[in-house]
Amino acid sequence: MAPQLRAVIFDVDGTLADTERDGHRPAFNAAFAEHGLDVEWGVAEYGHLLAITGGRRRIVADLRARGFGDEADELAARVHRTKTDLFIECVTSGAIVARPGLPELVADLAAAGIRLAVATTGRRSWVEPLIDRLLGAHPPEVVVTGDDVAELKPDPEVYLRALAELGLPASEALAVEDSAVGLRAATAAGLATVVVTNGYTAEQDFAGAAAALPGYDGPEPLRAPRCRALHGQWWSAALRHAHQERGGTA
Repeated sequence: MAPQLRAVIFDVDGTLADTERDGHRPAFNAAFAEHGLDVEWGVAEYGHLLAITGGRRRIVADLRARGFGDEADELAARVHRTKTDLFIECVTSGAIVARPGLPELVADLAAAGIRLAVATTGRRSWVEPLIDRLLGAHPPEVVVTGDDVAELKPDPEVYLRALAELGLPASEALAVEDSAVGLRAATAAGLATVVVTNGYTAEQDFAGAAAALPGYDGPEPLRAPRCRALHGQWWSAALRHAHQERGGTA
Protein backbone atom coordinates (compact mmCIF):
# COMPACT_ATOMS: atom_id res chain seq x y z
CA MET A 1 0.00 0.00 0.00
CA ALA A 2 1.28 3.48 -0.90
CA PRO A 3 2.39 5.68 2.03
CA GLN A 4 0.26 8.60 3.22
CA LEU A 5 1.07 12.16 2.13
CA ARG A 6 1.82 14.28 5.21
CA ALA A 7 3.86 17.22 3.83
CA VAL A 8 4.53 19.16 0.65
CA ILE A 9 7.98 20.73 0.20
CA PHE A 10 8.17 23.65 -2.23
CA ASP A 11 11.13 25.00 -4.14
CA VAL A 12 11.08 28.82 -4.44
CA ASP A 13 12.54 30.31 -7.63
CA GLY A 14 10.25 29.65 -10.57
CA THR A 15 8.02 27.49 -8.36
CA LEU A 16 6.35 29.90 -5.93
CA ALA A 17 6.72 32.85 -8.30
CA ASP A 18 8.11 33.46 -11.78
CA THR A 19 11.15 35.15 -10.27
CA GLU A 20 13.94 34.41 -12.72
CA ARG A 21 13.25 36.39 -15.91
CA ASP A 22 11.71 39.53 -14.43
CA GLY A 23 13.12 39.45 -10.89
CA HIS A 24 16.62 38.04 -10.56
CA ARG A 25 17.76 38.84 -14.12
CA PRO A 26 17.07 42.60 -13.93
CA ALA A 27 18.65 42.70 -10.47
CA PHE A 28 21.81 41.05 -11.84
CA ASN A 29 21.92 43.55 -14.70
CA ALA A 30 21.45 46.52 -12.38
CA ALA A 31 24.23 45.19 -10.13
CA PHE A 32 26.59 44.83 -13.09
CA ALA A 33 25.88 48.44 -14.02
CA GLU A 34 26.46 49.67 -10.44
CA HIS A 35 29.90 48.03 -10.51
CA GLY A 36 30.77 49.58 -13.87
CA LEU A 37 30.66 46.30 -15.78
CA ASP A 38 29.54 46.21 -19.40
CA VAL A 39 27.50 43.04 -18.84
CA GLU A 40 23.80 42.63 -19.49
CA TRP A 41 22.10 39.26 -19.47
CA GLY A 42 19.32 38.95 -22.04
CA VAL A 43 16.31 36.71 -21.51
CA ALA A 44 17.67 33.83 -23.61
CA GLU A 45 21.23 34.15 -22.29
CA TYR A 46 19.99 34.06 -18.70
CA GLY A 47 18.00 30.95 -19.50
CA HIS A 48 21.21 29.18 -20.47
CA LEU A 49 22.98 30.45 -17.34
CA LEU A 50 20.29 28.90 -15.15
CA ALA A 51 21.97 25.54 -15.78
CA ILE A 52 24.50 26.82 -13.19
CA THR A 53 22.96 26.71 -9.70
CA GLY A 54 23.67 29.66 -7.43
CA GLY A 55 23.72 33.31 -8.47
CA ARG A 56 27.33 33.96 -7.49
CA ARG A 57 28.45 30.88 -9.41
CA ARG A 58 26.63 32.19 -12.48
CA ILE A 59 28.45 35.51 -12.23
CA VAL A 60 31.83 33.81 -11.80
CA ALA A 61 31.27 31.56 -14.81
CA ASP A 62 30.19 34.46 -17.02
CA LEU A 63 33.01 36.76 -15.93
CA ARG A 64 35.59 34.02 -16.53
CA ALA A 65 34.11 33.44 -19.99
CA ARG A 66 34.59 37.17 -20.63
CA GLY A 67 38.27 36.94 -19.69
CA PHE A 68 38.29 38.32 -16.14
CA GLY A 69 40.57 35.53 -14.92
CA ASP A 70 41.62 35.38 -11.26
CA GLU A 71 39.72 38.53 -10.27
CA ALA A 72 36.39 36.96 -11.25
CA ASP A 73 35.70 35.38 -7.85
CA GLU A 74 36.19 38.51 -5.76
CA LEU A 75 34.35 40.71 -8.26
CA ALA A 76 31.49 38.22 -8.45
CA ALA A 77 31.12 38.28 -4.66
CA ARG A 78 30.76 42.09 -4.67
CA VAL A 79 28.33 42.08 -7.58
CA HIS A 80 26.27 39.33 -5.95
CA ARG A 81 25.95 41.25 -2.67
CA THR A 82 24.64 44.26 -4.60
CA LYS A 83 22.29 42.08 -6.63
CA THR A 84 20.87 40.53 -3.45
CA ASP A 85 20.12 43.98 -1.99
CA LEU A 86 18.43 45.04 -5.23
CA PHE A 87 16.36 41.86 -5.37
CA ILE A 88 15.23 42.28 -1.75
CA GLU A 89 14.03 45.78 -2.69
CA CYS A 90 12.08 44.22 -5.57
CA VAL A 91 10.50 41.67 -3.21
CA THR A 92 9.53 44.15 -0.50
CA SER A 93 8.02 46.54 -3.07
CA GLY A 94 5.46 43.87 -3.94
CA ALA A 95 6.64 43.60 -7.55
CA ILE A 96 6.83 39.79 -7.37
CA VAL A 97 3.55 37.91 -7.11
CA ALA A 98 2.66 34.26 -6.61
CA ARG A 99 2.12 32.06 -9.63
CA PRO A 100 -1.58 31.75 -10.51
CA GLY A 101 -3.23 29.01 -8.48
CA LEU A 102 -0.47 28.76 -5.87
CA PRO A 103 -2.38 30.57 -3.08
CA GLU A 104 -5.36 28.27 -3.64
CA LEU A 105 -3.15 25.17 -3.52
CA VAL A 106 -1.41 26.25 -0.32
CA ALA A 107 -4.72 27.12 1.36
CA ASP A 108 -6.15 23.74 0.33
CA LEU A 109 -3.13 21.86 1.66
CA ALA A 110 -3.32 23.70 4.97
CA ALA A 111 -7.04 23.00 5.26
CA ALA A 112 -6.38 19.31 4.56
CA GLY A 113 -3.83 19.14 7.39
CA ILE A 114 -0.89 18.63 5.04
CA ARG A 115 2.24 20.29 6.43
CA LEU A 116 4.11 22.90 4.38
CA ALA A 117 7.87 23.31 3.95
CA VAL A 118 10.32 25.11 1.68
CA ALA A 119 13.63 23.75 0.39
CA THR A 120 15.66 26.16 -1.70
CA THR A 121 19.33 26.90 -2.22
CA GLY A 122 18.57 30.61 -2.52
CA ARG A 123 19.85 32.90 0.21
CA ARG A 124 17.79 33.39 3.38
CA SER A 125 18.17 37.19 3.13
CA TRP A 126 15.76 37.31 0.17
CA VAL A 127 13.97 33.97 0.56
CA GLU A 128 12.35 34.85 3.90
CA PRO A 129 10.81 38.17 2.79
CA LEU A 130 9.59 36.54 -0.42
CA ILE A 131 7.96 33.66 1.49
CA ASP A 132 6.39 36.14 3.93
CA ARG A 133 4.86 38.02 1.01
CA LEU A 134 3.70 34.98 -0.98
CA LEU A 135 2.79 32.52 1.80
CA GLY A 136 2.05 34.84 4.69
CA ALA A 137 -1.46 33.48 5.21
CA HIS A 138 -0.12 29.93 5.52
CA PRO A 139 3.56 30.13 6.56
CA PRO A 140 5.64 26.99 6.02
CA GLU A 141 6.58 25.03 9.12
CA VAL A 142 10.13 24.42 7.86
CA VAL A 143 12.31 26.65 5.65
CA VAL A 144 15.72 25.41 4.52
CA THR A 145 17.85 27.77 2.41
CA GLY A 146 21.26 27.88 0.82
CA ASP A 147 22.64 29.30 4.06
CA ASP A 148 21.82 26.02 5.80
CA VAL A 149 23.58 23.59 3.44
CA ALA A 150 27.02 22.99 2.01
CA GLU A 151 25.90 21.73 -1.41
CA LEU A 152 23.50 23.29 -3.91
CA LYS A 153 20.96 21.48 -6.07
CA PRO A 154 21.08 19.00 -7.80
CA ASP A 155 22.65 17.66 -4.60
CA PRO A 156 19.80 16.42 -2.37
CA GLU A 157 21.15 17.97 0.86
CA VAL A 158 18.53 20.73 1.08
CA TYR A 159 15.68 18.20 0.77
CA LEU A 160 17.25 15.77 3.20
CA ARG A 161 17.56 18.55 5.75
CA ALA A 162 13.95 19.63 5.21
CA LEU A 163 12.79 16.05 5.77
CA ALA A 164 14.91 15.80 8.93
CA GLU A 165 13.40 19.03 10.31
CA LEU A 166 9.90 17.79 9.46
CA GLY A 167 10.71 14.47 11.12
CA LEU A 168 9.31 12.57 8.14
CA PRO A 169 10.60 9.87 5.80
CA ALA A 170 10.78 10.78 2.12
CA SER A 171 7.86 8.45 1.44
CA GLU A 172 5.47 10.76 3.33
CA ALA A 173 6.32 13.99 1.49
CA LEU A 174 5.87 15.42 -1.99
CA ALA A 175 8.27 17.92 -3.58
CA VAL A 176 7.09 20.67 -5.93
CA GLU A 177 9.75 21.88 -8.32
CA ASP A 178 10.01 23.80 -11.60
CA SER A 179 13.19 22.47 -13.22
CA ALA A 180 15.12 19.34 -14.13
CA VAL A 181 17.89 20.33 -11.70
CA GLY A 182 15.37 20.59 -8.88
CA LEU A 183 13.76 17.30 -9.89
CA ARG A 184 17.15 15.59 -9.70
CA ALA A 185 17.73 16.95 -6.18
CA ALA A 186 14.31 15.90 -4.92
CA THR A 187 14.47 12.46 -6.56
CA ALA A 188 17.93 11.87 -5.10
CA ALA A 189 16.38 12.52 -1.67
CA GLY A 190 13.79 9.82 -2.41
CA LEU A 191 10.87 12.18 -2.95
CA ALA A 192 7.95 11.87 -5.32
CA THR A 193 8.02 15.16 -7.23
CA VAL A 194 5.50 17.26 -9.14
CA VAL A 195 7.12 19.68 -11.59
CA VAL A 196 5.25 22.89 -12.41
CA THR A 197 7.13 24.29 -15.38
CA ASN A 198 7.72 27.88 -16.47
CA GLY A 199 8.96 29.57 -19.64
CA TYR A 200 12.58 28.68 -18.94
CA THR A 201 12.01 25.03 -18.03
CA ALA A 202 9.07 23.77 -20.11
CA GLU A 203 11.26 21.85 -22.57
CA GLN A 204 13.49 20.14 -20.00
CA ASP A 205 13.51 16.40 -19.32
CA PHE A 206 11.27 15.46 -16.40
CA ALA A 207 11.53 11.68 -16.62
CA GLY A 208 10.82 10.20 -13.20
CA ALA A 209 8.50 12.98 -12.01
CA ALA A 210 5.09 12.14 -10.57
CA ALA A 211 3.74 14.72 -13.04
CA ALA A 212 4.95 17.66 -15.14
CA LEU A 213 2.32 20.41 -15.28
CA PRO A 214 2.30 23.78 -17.09
CA GLY A 215 0.85 25.55 -14.05
CA TYR A 216 -1.14 25.21 -10.85
CA ASP A 217 -4.37 26.20 -12.57
CA GLY A 218 -6.13 24.79 -15.63
CA PRO A 219 -8.85 22.27 -16.36
CA GLU A 220 -7.54 20.05 -13.56
CA PRO A 221 -5.92 22.42 -11.04
CA LEU A 222 -3.33 21.18 -8.58
CA ARG A 223 -4.99 21.01 -5.18
CA ALA A 224 -4.65 18.75 -2.12
CA PRO A 225 -6.65 15.76 -3.53
CA ARG A 226 -4.59 15.73 -6.72
CA CYS A 227 -1.34 15.99 -4.74
CA ARG A 228 -2.44 12.95 -2.73
CA ALA A 229 -3.36 11.06 -5.89
CA LEU A 230 -0.09 11.83 -7.71
CA HIS A 231 1.95 10.98 -4.61
CA GLY A 232 0.12 7.67 -4.21
CA GLN A 233 0.44 6.76 -7.89
CA TRP A 234 4.18 7.48 -7.91
CA TRP A 235 4.80 5.41 -4.80
CA SER A 236 2.61 2.54 -6.00
CA ALA A 237 4.66 2.38 -9.20
CA ALA A 238 7.95 2.66 -7.27
CA LEU A 239 7.00 -0.12 -4.85
CA ARG A 240 5.79 -2.35 -7.67
CA HIS A 241 9.06 -1.81 -9.54
CA ALA A 242 11.09 -2.57 -6.40
CA HIS A 243 9.11 -5.77 -5.85
CA GLN A 244 9.77 -6.88 -9.42
CA GLU A 245 13.48 -6.08 -9.05
CA ARG A 246 13.59 -8.40 -6.04
CA GLY A 247 12.20 -11.18 -8.22
CA GLY A 248 8.57 -11.03 -7.10
CA THR A 249 5.54 -11.06 -9.30
CA ALA A 250 3.41 -8.06 -10.14
